[in-house]
Amino acid sequence: MGKKKPFNDQPFPYHAELELDVATLTNLGSGLARVALPGAPEAKWVVMVPFTLPGERVRARIFRNHKNFSEADLVEVIRPSADRVHPPCPLFGRCGGCQYQHLSYSQQLVWKQRQVAELLQHMAGVDFPVAPVVPSPREFGYRSKITPHFNPPREGQPMPIGFLRQGTRFDILDVPECPIATPAINARLAGVRTEVLARRTEYSRGATLLLREAGGQVTTDYDAVVTESVGPLKLQFLARDFFQNNPSILPAFTRHVREQAAAGGARFLVDAYCGSGLFALAAAPAFEQVAGVELSASSIAFAKQNAAANGISNVSFQAGDAAAIFQGLAFPPADTAVIIDPPRKGCDESFLAQLLAFGPRTVVYVSCDPATQMRDLKQFLAAGYRLTAAQPFDLFPQTRHLECVLTLARTEESRPLPPEPSGRLL
Repeated sequence: MGKKKPFNDQPFPYHAELELDVATLTNLGSGLARVALPGAPEAKWVVMVPFTLPGERVRARIFRNHKNFSEADLVEVIRPSADRVHPPCPLFGRCGGCQYQHLSYSQQLVWKQRQVAELLQHMAGVDFPVAPVVPSPREFGYRSKITPHFNPPREGQPMPIGFLRQGTRFDILDVPECPIATPAINARLAGVRTEVLARRTEYSRGATLLLREAGGQVTTDYDAVVTESVGPLKLQFLARDFFQNNPSILPAFTRHVREQAAAGGARFLVDAYCGSGLFALAAAPAFEQVAGVELSASSIAFAKQNAAANGISNVSFQAGDAAAIFQGLAFPPADTAVIIDPPRKGCDESFLAQLLAFGPRTVVYVSCDPATQMRDLKQFLAAGYRLTAAQPFDLFPQTRHLECVLTLARTEESRPLPPEPSGRLL
């Protein structure tokens, strides 16, 4: 093993304590303060302090100095914000899962809206009115899937089962109950923990557990087929597969995506990361024909089953080739809307190039990471699309995370030439 890097003591020594006035929140959920440095009173040095709020005066202890800022642990809140509330979870501040349990829910929504607007401005160079965040019907007890971890057991030592400790990459904090998980998951979690601890001698390595609730039932089997209801739809998928984890907000979320996709007058729809069919099937009543494309053949199989089970006949699903997502698509681009909901890392260059070459009338971009979404937005704007709506949804109360839906319309000047005739893919 290599030697541990020595602590960088500039501009502050290790564990130096400072009194700071918190000015704002970062999009990572930490409070941001600025402090004058000796010899340079006009140059304000940034210090990040988790679990603090704008307007608060706090005492913080430095634990890391970077090139342009420092990180510190909260020691004491000297002057609390009027928006500070008592966090219901006894592990808040030690568990890395939640960042905002100390902030009133109404203000969580205000700050998430502001952060989307700031990302739009700073990353995409766009001043655009961001709509108020659509709140979750449930502020706690909403999460329908959790994945507790444990490290390899050590003889004579406790074996924590839970989530990463705040500020660490490998240290597991024991979490016997999670208040953002559904009550049914918490009830099952106690038994799962007991079972794992009773068999601790059988584990030579750490592991990740799964608890997913759907239809009131909780499974711990990664390969179990579960059924989730979203409005009138009933959707089946594997417990391990990706599916939005806050069922309480999904009817409003999918309705907005459908309405934005149809608002530009498109007659056809492509759901380019369709998974088991959530957006494609929810939007189908608004279009003449819908095509779902997904790289995962198993997800496509579930999407087809879900279409049949819900009596939706104007949707087709195809396992696509990543190198040719839109090849052979019979829908005319000028009459087509495309929904994209990529992974947290955003769209890759190849996919964006194919999408922009196809040139749909409307693009509805759903993202769980507005930062990568804004990065991709710049390419849409450069290709002649204009932003028509920015709507955040709070699928993850008490955390810094959110979903943001951007609607993009193609301008007349950016319309591509009609494609050459080709074989029909979908």
